[in-house]
Amino acid sequence: MEATCLPANPAATAEAQSILDRPSNLDAPPDLEGFSLPGWIYRDADFLEAEKERVFAGSWQIICHVNDIPKPGDYHTLDFLGDPVVAVRGKDLKVRAFFNVCRHRAARLLDGGAGHCSGRIVCPYHAWTYDLDGRLTAVPHRKEFADFALDQYGLKPVETEIYQGFIFVRLKPGLPSVAEMLAPYAQELADYRLEELEALGRVTLRTRRVNWKNVTDNYSDAMHITVAHPGLTRLFGQSYGVESKAWVDKMWGRLRDAPSAQRSERMYQSVLPDSPHLPAGRQRFWTYFKLWPNIAFDLYPDQIDFMQIIPISPTETLIREIAYAHPDERREMRAARYLNWRINRRVSLEDKALIERVQCGMGSRSFTPGPLGRGEVALRSFARRLRELIPESRLEHAPRAGWHVHDAPLPTSQPRPAQFPVDLRNPRG
Repeated sequence: MEATCLPANPAATAEAQSILDRPSNLDAPPDLEGFSLPGWIYRDADFLEAEKERVFAGSWQIICHVNDIPKPGDYHTLDFLGDPVVAVRGKDLKVRAFFNVCRHRAARLLDGGAGHCSGRIVCPYHAWTYDLDGRLTAVPHRKEFADFALDQYGLKPVETEIYQGFIFVRLKPGLPSVAEMLAPYAQELADYRLEELEALGRVTLRTRRVNWKNVTDNYSDAMHITVAHPGLTRLFGQSYGVESKAWVDKMWGRLRDAPSAQRSERMYQSVLPDSPHLPAGRQRFWTYFKLWPNIAFDLYPDQIDFMQIIPISPTETLIREIAYAHPDERREMRAARYLNWRINRRVSLEDKALIERVQCGMGSRSFTPGPLGRGEVALRSFARRLRELIPESRLEHAPRAGWHVHDAPLPTSQPRPAQFPVDLRNPRG
């Protein structure tokens, strides 16, 4: 490539340098369909900052199930990428979500993952008091505040959608509704009567020292099952499948009739009773759904597990999860749920080792995006959407540090250098 002579004018020089600092589409192959994502985006702090705004802020996140907060004053909290959120049951029995932040001095209002507040929410800092519907109702030292109207300082609401009993929130407008995103599988999900579920325990938090995308990639990867999960292979044989729709991946496996050679798996096959609410075709199926970008549901005949994959840093991820089930006190069902936990605990440890291997390799200077098989439809879909949302992910190497903050339009006083015809952050111009 020929060198470009920069103008002597200092302002023009600065403008040209800002262009040079931006990623160039000449570093990216013209067609990346069918290739994995580059390693640098699994460890780059700037890329995570871009993801927070372009991927996560407009995405739907689960706080809890409506049956987790049955009484007025019951609440569940979620801390998501620096924004504390709370879902609370009102006196009118409606579920609402708010930013869990006092309007006075930003103190956190409600503590813990779940709890109960008796009829009102009182800030522990200065005792500003809110009704369960978010209205500000009392302010100590009211006369200290000039031109102050209580109705201007209610809790900031968070957009909420309740889908089959699960309470979803998002921080800003963005994705289609949860119902639209899951529409291809609405009837299948309805078979599980999710709105009737009750929690089997409490929310648990696990950390993994990997990028969040390594967790979601692995969840939707079907090729590794017969290689790395001998227990699942004993249970499913060769029946494990995967498909991908616009906003959701589906994976599944059918339990074999042939008894497993492993005791816990064999006992699970033997004791698992029929679930009265499920049609015959779902009594022996394990089905997995991953909703873009980071929500996963494991649907078993005996219980439903929910998992939320939340980035902490470029190389650390929090997995927030809880199991739900239909009330069933049969001895066989209790045994099946315990055996399910034993089986999947081993699967989780196997996956932990796998994603740590991948995270290590993502740091190697030798790694370049590799080809994806035709059957790796979920990984292809994920990579395609991420490249649309963050075009810098088309680049083989990271742009200069701080690239994610350069969102202001370029000055128009000087033409752009010819060898940089496209700004990857704004493909239209």
